[in-house]
Amino acid sequence: MIVIMDEGATEAQVQAVIDRLVELEFTVHRSTGMVHTVLGGVGPEEVVEPSEFEVMDGVKECRRIISPYKLASRHFRPSGTQVKVGGASFGGDAVVMMAGPGLVENKDQIEKVAEAAAGAGAQVLMGGVKKARLHAPAPAGLGEEGLRLLWEAAGRHGLAVASEVADANDIELFVKYVDLLMVESGNTSNCHLLGEIGKAGHPVLLNRGAAATVEEWLLAAERILLAGNCNVILCERGIRTMESPARLTLDINAIPLLKRLTHLPVIVDPSHAGGRRDMVAALARAGVAAGADGVMLEIHPDPDHARAEGAQTLRLETFAELAGQLKAVAAALGRRI
Repeated sequence: MIVIMDEGATEAQVQAVIDRLVELEFTVHRSTGMVHTVLGGVGPEEVVEPSEFEVMDGVKECRRIISPYKLASRHFRPSGTQVKVGGASFGGDAVVMMAGPGLVENKDQIEKVAEAAAGAGAQVLMGGVKKARLHAPAPAGLGEEGLRLLWEAAGRHGLAVASEVADANDIELFVKYVDLLMVESGNTSNCHLLGEIGKAGHPVLLNRGAAATVEEWLLAAERILLAGNCNVILCERGIRTMESPARLTLDINAIPLLKRLTHLPVIVDPSHAGGRRDMVAALARAGVAAGADGVMLEIHPDPDHARAEGAQTLRLETFAELAGQLKAVAAALGRRI
């Protein structure tokens, strides 16, 4: 149930509606915009008539939300959500560029990457430090040392920090160093992890699962929002289809669809979608052209010898060239990077 308060509704009127929702066994989430206060009620809306709230003082309108995700719905925050990560703002006029290696290897590597990222206009430095691996011989990452190297390099170049957390036990550690917690695609159904990340209150980037529908993806976001955290960014990084030459198929359709369904910002990850560096530029340009609020790119000083995900990783000079192209695409749409 979504209750939209009148412009100028008093705090007492808002509280009266909240009290009534709670009395009817709804869990209430409040969103205060520039004009209207919106109350999202999660509960037995199928047995409560919207008219019960529409007659209350200070109420503009009340709507039932049919979709299974309530707080992630565009109805909850029609004007959209902007998620601030360091100096970057996802969901506004700017298209935010994130860049970094699949795995932080050493100080020299991450320093070169951070310098290149900042020089090309990126605002967020990302890097893996604790990768979940199916095969024991594969590199697992540097853990806290990697987080420290990432944080120090980002600080020297005025960048925010993003890294992937896969274990709820690691959240407290990551929050010490990271501005944006990333949830890998394999964890979109990990309800415990999503709930704990929501409680942490830190900005979150939620990757789409390779086999997840848009609705399933939004339901995963809903779990984070229900835990009290509305600072969620959605990342489209490809889904499984019948095609075999590429790892996944970047779902460009999802970008304008999500703009209609949800208030949350959405970005694209062309590196993971294509799985090959010769596909990344075209997919990145397509994502920005489709209206994505950001683009995530894997870069490395020497991707042929990267310890992880080298095939999908751009060389630093290629990244700089692509960044210029993305700025031109964004400018054609009246946006900027």
